[in-house]
Amino acid sequence: MTPPISRDPDRLRTALDQLSGLAYTKGHGTGNDFVLVFDRDGETELSPDHVEALCDRHLGVGADGLIRVVGSQHLIEGRDLLSEHPGATWFMDYRNADGSVAEMCGNGVRVFVHYLVTRGLVELAQGETLDIGTRAGLRGVTRLEDAYSIDMGPWSYLDPELAEERASDSLVLAAGLADPRPALSLSLGNPHTVVALSEDADLRELDLTKAPNVDPVPPNGTNVEFVVPADPLFHEGLGRVRMRVHERGVGETQSCGSGACAAATAVRLWAGDPDALQWSVGVPGGTVGVEFVPQPDGSERVLLSGPAELVFDGTVL
Repeated sequence: MTPPISRDPDRLRTALDQLSGLAYTKGHGTGNDFVLVFDRDGETELSPDHVEALCDRHLGVGADGLIRVVGSQHLIEGRDLLSEHPGATWFMDYRNADGSVAEMCGNGVRVFVHYLVTRGLVELAQGETLDIGTRAGLRGVTRLEDAYSIDMGPWSYLDPELAEERASDSLVLAAGLADPRPALSLSLGNPHTVVALSEDADLRELDLTKAPNVDPVPPNGTNVEFVVPADPLFHEGLGRVRMRVHERGVGETQSCGSGACAAATAVRLWAGDPDALQWSVGVPGGTVGVEFVPQPDGSERVLLSGPAELVFDGTVL
């Protein structure tokens, strides 16, 4: 989706002028695109206006979010992680396209690590794992043959009491739906609200240029995923779903990695099949894989796999 042009273009032009000479890289993971700014020593100040201007698709570079590639020791959150995980020397400072700070981004993590590998900032052979810092905590990223797999950590309910009793905890109404639909809110390090639809036509007809109405709204806002299960849901042991997503602070995106994990989690819960551990999630920008790994304490860790690409380098003039 192309967001509407800013209501205050002069403000964004001023912000871009302040960034003159800033080097950046454009990258994406299954169409979820990012501006990456290398700032090893934490010396680049990026205000919300700066981020919004760079991510603006009319006046700036254009992206769903901005990733500042920074040494962990230069951020409070990074230093806290380093005290327990000294190997997590790089921190993904992630901002939404509107300039707001976000916990993390599943597709962004893959692009972040691909940037580190491509630029020779880390050595990561196939099968090896790199720990990085995010505001959602430590994330381990494993290099695959043509992709990366991220340990997203355990999933959880945003409202455990309601969700466990009813398998839904809110109602969502979006343009293109006649009535509000029940939804389930989950955390994958950031908040998600998942809505099940029965037909591909319902998914196509959604108008996500407008933010869906979620009732009640989670305290920190939420990303909203609209999901259609495949028919049959399982094929050769693989669960299959398709989804579209409206991301808080951004709008509709071509993909959302943590959202894909939330979508697979919700459909798996609704299907009542705890043994369905492998999932394929189709998004407008491609396909990502989701795997559930049961833990001895009864929780489940979620692995997200998919490609990452760097598209071009540039400099703000």
